[in-house]
Amino acid sequence: MFRFLLLLIIVVPALEIAVLLLSGRTIGVWPTILLIIATGILGAWLAKREGLQAIRLAQMQAQQGQVPSGVMLDGICILIGGLVLLTPGFITDAIGFFLLIPQTRTVAKALLLKIFHRLIKNGNFIIMSNRR
Repeated sequence: MFRFLLLLIIVVPALEIAVLLLSGRTIGVWPTILLIIATGILGAWLAKREGLQAIRLAQMQAQQGQVPSGVMLDGICILIGGLVLLTPGFITDAIGFFLLIPQTRTVAKALLLKIFHRLIKNGNFIIMSNRR
């Protein structure tokens, strides 16, 4: 897992720089900068909207005595998507929007569930309960 994260820390910024340079050369520096700012503003608005909606749904499910597990996965995706959108670049923006848009977020939620199940099966992820 650490090797994967190290690879991401090195490869993603290098790819972002390459795409930003290509964009600057293709459409110009100022349009590239404006596009980065616009995607940041749009991403912040979308993250806030989706996050508030997830909180409302979680509260409603909790009031009805349900465990808001699906909403919690939504919240994780929204948090990661919002954080990724804070980093300048078009690749991270695409990933961020993918995690923020409800229709595409379902794919990410399925992947997260698969990862969680694998971690639990291997004993790397332990679920603790306060129930007695």
